[in-house]
Amino acid sequence: MLRLLDVHLRGIGQVMFQNHPLSGLLFLAALVWGAAAADAWPVLAGGLLGLMAGTFTARWLQVDAANLGAGLYGYNALLVGLALPTFLEPSPLLWFYVLLGGAVSVVCTLGTAQVAGAFRVAALTFPFVLVTWLLLLATYGFAGLQGAALPYASQVAPVDPSATNLLDPAGFIGGVLQSISQVFLKGDALSALLLLAGLAVSSLPAAAWGLVGAMLAVVTAHALGAESDLVSAGLMGFSPVLTAIALGAVFHAADAPRARVIGYALLGTVFTVVVQGALNVLLTPFGIPTLTAPFVLVTWLFLLPRAPAAAGDDGS
Repeated sequence: MLRLLDVHLRGIGQVMFQNHPLSGLLFLAALVWGAAAADAWPVLAGGLLGLMAGTFTARWLQVDAANLGAGLYGYNALLVGLALPTFLEPSPLLWFYVLLGGAVSVVCTLGTAQVAGAFRVAALTFPFVLVTWLLLLATYGFAGLQGAALPYASQVAPVDPSATNLLDPAGFIGGVLQSISQVFLKGDALSALLLLAGLAVSSLPAAAWGLVGAMLAVVTAHALGAESDLVSAGLMGFSPVLTAIALGAVFHAADAPRARVIGYALLGTVFTVVVQGALNVLLTPFGIPTLTAPFVLVTWLFLLPRAPAAAGDDGS
């Protein structure tokens, strides 16, 4: 049971690249607090159910024991489980959907790793994005699943300039913290602090890059004229946070010279904000959220130029 608990905690930690049970425990505390603050217990239940479905599916498929023990088959399943109750109304069919999505995310992770490995890049959260997109799109064709929170829209309209007011200091801080908490689909400042603590106990550079990524995302989004409510809610910043951690503290952590790595990570983080805006527009007619697709696309783009000898599969 302790081993199983360790695997599940590491799976939670791997959402932000941390292979550490204490990181996972602090991340779990952030999820519990976020659920309590927003009275969103079905979201927490869905995340844990998806995590367990992913872990047990991986054991059933007899995946690599080291990767399983590191939680690399749980984090995508966890995110699928968090996303589905966020956008769909609770029902018996929803829980079936969560179990299905958690299990299929493992198959998708295995397949993505095979393809991505040929290019010396990791699977990242692509399995979460693909499986969740397909499950959400399918709800438009099934009467048994409904989602009042899904972003129904049939046309793209330019952003109203009046919606791009400058944030005051409190709004800026709130946007930074919620950019971090939205990685786990939470909009809560205390959850963000718990997530930063979870990063710090495993990797101080990862915590620093997560904070820098959130700050840079807020500044960039406002400079480009993004809608202020989106920025302050963290909805323009969660993918840049992951990009900053990935490029600055994970995949290029040992590269030199360090100044070039820092510049490279900052460049990728800024571009992720642009891609976030692009996908917000692109996906609006389909009625599905971007999830972490901007992070996946930009991180893959910035990892592809690496020399093969320097490339490694961190699995996250």
